[in-house]
Amino acid sequence: MQQEFSHISSAGQPKMVSVSDKAVTLRTARAEARVWLGPDIAAKVSGTELMSRKGPVFQTAIIAGTMGAKKTSDLIPFCHPLPLEDCQISIELEGETAVINGVVQVTGRTGVEMEALAAVAIAALTVYDMCKAMSHAIRIEHVLLLEKTGGKSDFRR
Repeated sequence: MQQEFSHISSAGQPKMVSVSDKAVTLRTARAEARVWLGPDIAAKVSGTELMSRKGPVFQTAIIAGTMGAKKTSDLIPFCHPLPLEDCQISIELEGETAVINGVVQVTGRTGVEMEALAAVAIAALTVYDMCKAMSHAIRIEHVLLLEKTGGKSDFRR
């Protein structure tokens, strides 16, 4: 029995999947990433912001995550470029962990799961980059999709 792959043509070549027969709906995805900072870095959070020698960590990470969501199709093969209608990223400190949440929306024929995951992953990488001079013990953990709605099937973790 020959296995069929959605992104491989009958000639064995890579291909983008057509979404032209899918319904246009409002599609939303929510993802989360956690960045364990450790006690020394977490103690430096003042209010809702963490400052490093490079500048405001969480504000910069939110901008980077938004840019990452918008550039997802440039980074992941066969990911359809989408005109995102909304991308909201928030970062809150829970103990020694920065919890990054991202919600992405589009009205279209394909979902935004990858954009939401890219948003929180890039935000997490930015937190790491901006804090690495303070500690290399930082850990990026639990990048995961929490919810998606608006397509053929909904998902909630």
